Amino acid sequence: MTTQGVFRRKPIDQIADDSGDGLTRTLGLWQLTAIGIGGIIGAGIFSLAGAVANKTAGPAVLISFLVAGIASAAAAFSYAEFAGLIPKAGSAYTYGYAVLGEIVGWFIGWDLLLEYTAIVAVVAIGISGYFTELLSLLNIHLPQWMLGAPGTESQGVEPGSYKVNLFAVILCLLIAYVLNLGMKNAARFETTLVYLKIAVVLLVIGVGVFHINTANYNPFFPFGLSGAFTGAATVFFAVFGYDAMSTAAEESKDSQRHMPKAIIYSLAISMVLYVLACLVLTGMVNYKDIDAESAFATAFADIGYNWLGIIISVGAILGITTVLFTFLLGAARVGYSMSRDGLLPKWFAKTHPVKHVPSRITWVLGIASAVIAGFLPIAEAAELTNIGILLAFVVVCVAVIVLRYKQPDLPRTFRTPGMPVVPIIGVIFSIWLITFLNPETWARFAIWFVIGMVIYFTYSRRNSVMEKQQSKQ
Repeated sequence: MTTQGVFRRKPIDQIADDSGDGLTRTLGLWQLTAIGIGGIIGAGIFSLAGAVANKTAGPAVLISFLVAGIASAAAAFSYAEFAGLIPKAGSAYTYGYAVLGEIVGWFIGWDLLLEYTAIVAVVAIGISGYFTELLSLLNIHLPQWMLGAPGTESQGVEPGSYKVNLFAVILCLLIAYVLNLGMKNAARFETTLVYLKIAVVLLVIGVGVFHINTANYNPFFPFGLSGAFTGAATVFFAVFGYDAMSTAAEESKDSQRHMPKAIIYSLAISMVLYVLACLVLTGMVNYKDIDAESAFATAFADIGYNWLGIIISVGAILGITTVLFTFLLGAARVGYSMSRDGLLPKWFAKTHPVKHVPSRITWVLGIASAVIAGFLPIAEAAELTNIGILLAFVVVCVAVIVLRYKQPDLPRTFRTPGMPVVPIIGVIFSIWLITFLNPETWARFAIWFVIGMVIYFTYSRRNSVMEKQQSKQ
């Protein structure tokens, strides 16, 4: 085993020459943008903004989102440069493989498989809660055994009896089914939900703006400036999603032009909606009185708009469902790319003969997310997320600097501004956020990392397409 073998890089000019069946390019600019918005706007508006305002930042939750958005943009610019340069599936995995070497690409790809799959599960559990609340508003009550994972509290269920979060399981499998309908049909489904979600958010903002009491903005920093920055660390996880969207580069009609724009547009549109929503929420209700779990629904109910609470609940279900779509899409495309490169069994890279989507890996990951969502409490499932995406941000930001100086003449359709300062900001902020993660997250990450390294050195390295190419030379 040599260091060259571990750090061999897949030449950028050869990345387009892949041995898989290939994906169909069907996505236009606004479909890509919708997928990005679908991954970014979800629980951030419908629950996270209220929780951070109430407990951490007060009205300065607005600053929290702006700081997180700026930090996320630093990484987004790096993703945009790579997306225009390497129009292939895989996103951070592919970029890391091409610039920093095979083992770095494997490390990021292996980690993102877990992260994205776990995010799908966590979000499905969250939607299940909204669904249950909506049914309660309609005076419909489901059996308690199907409303939560084992270990969660439910009235009327005997300790030790069988329990499952059935709605979360069904939702994960439904998204896997939609993704297997073919990218054109799946993107149409996602785009429709995104438009409905944006309509609900605009309705909330449009109605709420007439009930703002500016006195609620004082004090603006009740927890100090540090509270706003602590809030930024929390809401940062509501301002990415474009990273998963960028895995669909190989299914874009004109990826080199459209993908960079879609990344920037999706983040910019989402940030505008986040800022407006925060202004309305903290203007309508004093931060001390904001409901941390259902901020907007409660706020409008308090002023007699119960009907809007139902619409918000529906909007939350539809809106957060788009997050499921984006991240399961991302997980499947990362797995597909790794399989096509020989780092995972080629069986996973087989695409459907008619739909031209990686149906096998999509179903495998959809079932895995369904199992996590159905049988793990949300807190335990959430501990499987976050660290991998932050590490992917670090890798992409470092890689864009390295490639800019190693191969400055490559044809880039988008160039990260402020090089190298902007990517360095992305690296520093991502590492800073990693320090906020709890020991349990690190422990799970370490276990997954060790498993990944064992697989790499016993299987992936020997079966890599690059290994076979080098052995023929």
